[in-house]
Amino acid sequence: MEQQTAQRCIICSQMKEEGIVIVSHFICEDCESEIVHTDAEDAKYRFFIGQMKQIGLQKNA
Repeated sequence: MEQQTAQRCIICSQMKEEGIVIVSHFICEDCESEIVHTDAEDAKYRFFIGQMKQIGLQKNA
């Protein structure tokens, strides 16, 4: 079994082991779930979008 190491979530800044990596940036499974279930009209959704702007996509990719 593969052992996972804790990573810092770009949304909540907590160290977690379970989550996803998008372009080398980690989002914990708790934040991922909250993002998916938050209505786009909710003020918290804008916070999530702001935090996810840290994910810089490579040009010419």
